[in-house]
Amino acid sequence: MVNWQVTATTIYCDAVDDDVTLLVYKDWSVKCTGYSKYGERSKDTIRLLKKTGQLKRQLGCAGLECYRVIQYKEKLFSEEAKRGTQSEPVDE
Repeated sequence: MVNWQVTATTIYCDAVDDDVTLLVYKDWSVKCTGYSKYGERSKDTIRLLKKTGQLKRQLGCAGLECYRVIQYKEKLFSEEAKRGTQSEPVDE
């Protein structure tokens, strides 16, 4: 079992052209504030579509299958494996 309840990091996500926070909980479930903000139809999603036109490149949230989320979770899992305090991750 890990020795923490939740751990988080804030990164710049070029998929949504914004800073997002990635959270991993002790049961290895994950949350991304970018997905919460841009993953569902909302005012922020509409704003994302406008940014797409301004930047002249496609923007869009990949959800919790995003490689950034997966890499952060794998990094933590690896660190915990080195410490010998890991528990099995939850499949999502």
